[in-house]
Amino acid sequence: MSSAAHMVVRALRNPLSAERLSEEQWTALLTAARAESLLGSLADRLRDLNLPAKVSQILADARADAERARVQALWEAEMARRALAPLDVPVVLLKGTAYAAAGLAAGVGRSIGDLDILVPRDRLAVVQQALLSAGWEWVKEDAYDDLYYRRWMHELPPLIHKDRDRMIDVHHTILPLTARPTPDAAAMIVDSVALGDGLRGGGPLDKGLRILAPADMVIHAAAHLFADGDLAGGLRNLWDIDRLLREYGDRRHFWRDLAWRARRHQLRAPVARALRLAASLYATPVDEVCAGRRRWNDALFERRLLARSGWGSETNLALRLGFYIRSHTLRMPLPMLARHLWIKARQS
Repeated sequence: MSSAAHMVVRALRNPLSAERLSEEQWTALLTAARAESLLGSLADRLRDLNLPAKVSQILADARADAERARVQALWEAEMARRALAPLDVPVVLLKGTAYAAAGLAAGVGRSIGDLDILVPRDRLAVVQQALLSAGWEWVKEDAYDDLYYRRWMHELPPLIHKDRDRMIDVHHTILPLTARPTPDAAAMIVDSVALGDGLRGGGPLDKGLRILAPADMVIHAAAHLFADGDLAGGLRNLWDIDRLLREYGDRRHFWRDLAWRARRHQLRAPVARALRLAASLYATPVDEVCAGRRRWNDALFERRLLARSGWGSETNLALRLGFYIRSHTLRMPLPMLARHLWIKARQS
């Protein structure tokens, strides 16, 4: 391993390897980790090591920043809960806020941005109105963008709170409606777990909010990484998958459930790839049957995930462009994509 992104992976995988780094290597490692939104996670992994004083201070600051982000994310979740409580609608937390609220290892040190929630599609209208009444406002005012989100996307147009300046993304499924896989979002909501109900360690929120079932949580992370986006910042998402699999993997019937539910949600291939790449990069223990044999293009995905220099910039422009184009073709058929890009180009 030689690139800065490789160094981040190595340090997360084997923290003791960081004790042998030179000053120049530390600069590259910390810069790349920050660019990949993994500095807080790295700081937690290296917490007990004897490190240079400057490095120790940077990592201590990163842990403090991650803790502030965690508290802020949980407060936003509580504000959403209060706004939606009168509706008697199941509200499922997603991504980083879900990990933090449930007290999962995937939430330790994790950077958390917007609040992502999943609600039933047939309740979107009342959820939208409740949030608007509670102080959230539309971010996008453009009529085409609004129509595009409502007709084709897996979420409402983004909302931002007028006082707290924090965004919320209200999902009704986990992939765009134009994508080829069609996950069963209703089943994900029905099988979701109330916070504090059977979770290791519990969490600070346990009333009126839910998280996805363990297998669905891994499936959602894999879908977000391999069936929807261009893999930008993918090392963090793959680290989420590593943490989730290490937390849930020894539960009875977990791997059976993961395989069955991945097929049900039409996401067997992205889940299998996520398992293979997590095992390859982070030495994640995975079920070989679920992961399947290594595919010829797994190496391309690894190269894309690791395309980060010691200056924090992304490298390998041609490969990044290829994955960017791939991400758009995954989201919608080519004729629709061409029309969408033409409209956005004219607006620009």
